[in-house]
Amino acid sequence: MFATKSKLKEPTKEPPRRPDFWIETCDSVSQICRFDSNGRLSVTIASDSRPIIQRVVESFLNKFFPSGYPYSVNEGYLTYTQFRALQHFSSAALFVLSTQSLLFAAGLRPTPAQETAILKDGMQHAGKLICSNMGARMDSEPKSWRILADVLYDLGTGLEVVSPLCPHLFLETAGLGNFAKGMAVVAARATRLPIYSSFAKEGNLSDLFAKGEAISTLFNVLGIGAGIQLSSTVCSSIQGKLIAAPLLSAIHIYSVAEEMRAAPVNTLNPQRTAMIVANFLKSGKISSPADLRYQENLINPGRVIEEAGNVKVGQPLKKVVKNLSTLKELRDIFPSEKFLINRQDKLTYMSLEQSASGEDALRGWLVAAFADAMEKSGHGSGSPVLYAAYEKMESVFPTFLSEVKMRGWHTDQFLDGNGKRYAF
Repeated sequence: MFATKSKLKEPTKEPPRRPDFWIETCDSVSQICRFDSNGRLSVTIASDSRPIIQRVVESFLNKFFPSGYPYSVNEGYLTYTQFRALQHFSSAALFVLSTQSLLFAAGLRPTPAQETAILKDGMQHAGKLICSNMGARMDSEPKSWRILADVLYDLGTGLEVVSPLCPHLFLETAGLGNFAKGMAVVAARATRLPIYSSFAKEGNLSDLFAKGEAISTLFNVLGIGAGIQLSSTVCSSIQGKLIAAPLLSAIHIYSVAEEMRAAPVNTLNPQRTAMIVANFLKSGKISSPADLRYQENLINPGRVIEEAGNVKVGQPLKKVVKNLSTLKELRDIFPSEKFLINRQDKLTYMSLEQSASGEDALRGWLVAAFADAMEKSGHGSGSPVLYAAYEKMESVFPTFLSEVKMRGWHTDQFLDGNGKRYAF
């Protein structure tokens, strides 16, 4: 008989055993992490040695500030957020007072109050349509338009607050108030994205927007609560409202002005371009968006800056070039350029080609500033000075542009706010 050789059974390999749990520690917080029977991860806090105040502060930051704050945003975001909170608080309280005044006025005139529901929507839509045509100007000067939006909003609410004083003009005051509010809504919404974009540092625009809206919502609720308290106490009469409403409006406008001043907008427009060039000529250095934010004139953004060559940009070509010979002469001085400049009456008029970018505007502005400085120092005037200024610009521009980009400026576009451009 032959004995059969039995096959040895190979031991089966068991799958690697998952750990029941593990502990992760970050700063002063220890967390127990484990997978449940369905493979889902659950996390529980094992210990937290942070003081209660620190826990509350960090929880608040996680809820209302972008992830990675303060390293994920640009300078000025905290100041911007503080005044934004104050702005929404005062605005919400003012809204409650104006609404109560409208209800009082509606009680005096029931029939017009019914018609106001239609008038309100119609007038507000009219305001929105008018303001929507100014989108390019809002891109160029988002800060100024944001302040104007809040001034219009307070004007509208102010008309509603005083409506009980003139019940016979109820429809007119309510209609004009909502017309102003309609314009304010469009301007505020249109300028929101450029402002948030100025703070985005790590491609976190959506996070910035979401946390900014969370701040707005929280303080709007608090402001409504304060407004209800005021309307039932010191502002229960029209006299009280006439005292509190201007005070709240002043806080509102001051807050939004400081909020806008804190925003380091990094797109090139006429005012910011002129300030970059002026500071470069004075100090030889390029200012960053954060450096210039408190120097911007938000009331008169179209002002001409003397130190940057007294440049008026976005001018029609017919104002820059009076005749064909002048046009040929300027095109000979600035070959292949997307700008034409000409000095007249101590001002420098600059016109840009249709496809001109921020780099082209910077080139033209430097030529204008150099030409102005040469004329003031007695180097003559006219075409020879423009030609000399152009050669000087060509020699410094590569280094100048590199520094401008390194300081955080976006040079791919020039936002001149619907300025006139030419095309040959």
